[in-house]
Amino acid sequence: MVSKTIYLGAGCFWCTEAVYKLFNGIISTQPGYAGGHTKNPTYKEVCSGNTGHAEVVRVEYDPSILPLRRVLDIYFSMHDPTSKNRQGEDVGEQYRSIILYQEDSDKEIIDKYIESIRLQYKNPITTEVVKLTEFYPAEEYHKDYYDNNRLNPYCTLVIWPKLRKIMKEFGIKSH
Repeated sequence: MVSKTIYLGAGCFWCTEAVYKLFNGIISTQPGYAGGHTKNPTYKEVCSGNTGHAEVVRVEYDPSILPLRRVLDIYFSMHDPTSKNRQGEDVGEQYRSIILYQEDSDKEIIDKYIESIRLQYKNPITTEVVKLTEFYPAEEYHKDYYDNNRLNPYCTLVIWPKLRKIMKEFGIKSH
């Protein structure tokens, strides 16, 4: 099996990771930081808004089961790509919509995909599409945050409704 990796920022990385873990073809996920200028940032530093980094999830997937177009279907269904530096009540550049790719062939697919969905939105898509320069894994407690903290108010009020929406939209029966 040949896997591929893409880095996705769609607001809070706890939500993004929880959504992708629902899908067959996802090999692994890792919350972290990318797209900024600070080396080895901490969560507190990223939340300060001074690092330039976004909360992202490294998504390793099997393209024979889940092609990049399907990964993008999920991505654009789970957040508002027209909301600059904000997803719901999460506000700041660390919550921006950003796709970081490694292979130029992926950029072509991403650009064509965005162009194909552009007219579905009333407002312009603000998703950044940039080549990954560096990824910094988040602190260990962020990994599998939803699975480990389901009764946390953020999980019950923000993540769970998003998961229900995605499960319904993509025909996922159980979680």
